[in-house]
Amino acid sequence: MASFEELKIKYQTVIQQVQAQGIRVANLHQQDGKLFIKGTAPSLEAANKVWDEIKKINPRLDDITADFPVDPSIASTGTGSAARAQTSSQTQSGRSQTYTVKPGDTLSKISKQFYGSANDYMKIFNANKDKLKDPDQISVGLELKIPPAA
Repeated sequence: MASFEELKIKYQTVIQQVQAQGIRVANLHQQDGKLFIKGTAPSLEAANKVWDEIKKINPRLDDITADFPVDPSIASTGTGSAARAQTSSQTQSGRSQTYTVKPGDTLSKISKQFYGSANDYMKIFNANKDKLKDPDQISVGLELKIPPAA
């Protein structure tokens, strides 16, 4: 299994395309042996350009997972440093995001992924009190609101 650094090197042109297209990166990390990239694209065209680059490198997509939902409102805000890929998985935009709970997830693990600190799990719990009664009990498949890091 390739290391995180090896995967980043392999997919360097994808990361560069993400930056060039103004995609706001929310997550860039290794998960289940794959490079995991999640970011918000300003247009479908921008997302498709990144996918084209991914398919050039590995048409089987067996060592990468990517998700680029489109939000046209970010097209006018410019890219700046927010589009730069971050190895610390912190929220880049000022709005809440969503995350679907996967097997093995805990609020602390999700907090570490989005904020860089497992101790910020209560931010996620408090934003999802309508769905959660106990921060120690989350269900696979549940879609959680992830509030901004600020």
